[in-house]
Amino acid sequence: MSTQPKPFLSPEQYLEIERAADYKSEYYDGEMFAMGGAREGHNLVVANALAEIHDQFRQRPCRVYPSDMRVRVNATGLYTYPDIVVVCEEPKFLNDERDTLLNPAALIEVLSPSTEAYDRGRKFDHYKTIESLREYLLIATDRVHADLYMRQPDNRWLLTSASSLEETLRLESVGAQLTLAALYEKIELPTARLAGPDSSGPR
Repeated sequence: MSTQPKPFLSPEQYLEIERAADYKSEYYDGEMFAMGGAREGHNLVVANALAEIHDQFRQRPCRVYPSDMRVRVNATGLYTYPDIVVVCEEPKFLNDERDTLLNPAALIEVLSPSTEAYDRGRKFDHYKTIESLREYLLIATDRVHADLYMRQPDNRWLLTSASSLEETLRLESVGAQLTLAALYEKIELPTARLAGPDSSGPR
């Protein structure tokens, strides 16, 4: 294994490399981190959520972006690609390239086994520092479940969870609602995950 230290990259160097790359990478503290591909279930949930929100925004100025829209967290220096980005104010970009958004109102991450701990932990810590951010939605792919965190006036985050296809979550900050039935349309969930709490199946 090489013991050579990784070269430090400035944000400007990262963006130059990233804009010419064939794949996406996050950037933090001088390093780039390549992002892997996603499974079918993850992609279907993203597509379902994107379609539902986009349809509700047709006659409104709010905008919804897929995962190719990069977001910079000003306070921490993280550059990342949320699965879905929503903005209702005039979008603010890093520069005239208009490929790095600074003021999301809501962010959605669809959870994968390899990213769930990061999305719920350190990544959320970064997101909390975005002044414009009001809501953060996490959607599971191994079961019917979603967690919506809403910023309160005292800067705490209130959690609302939903775990049945009949439930609806409302993104108050952008005036959109998502039914879990729509989010999980055409999703084939692992049968072991659908069993009751006494199931002897894998967890």
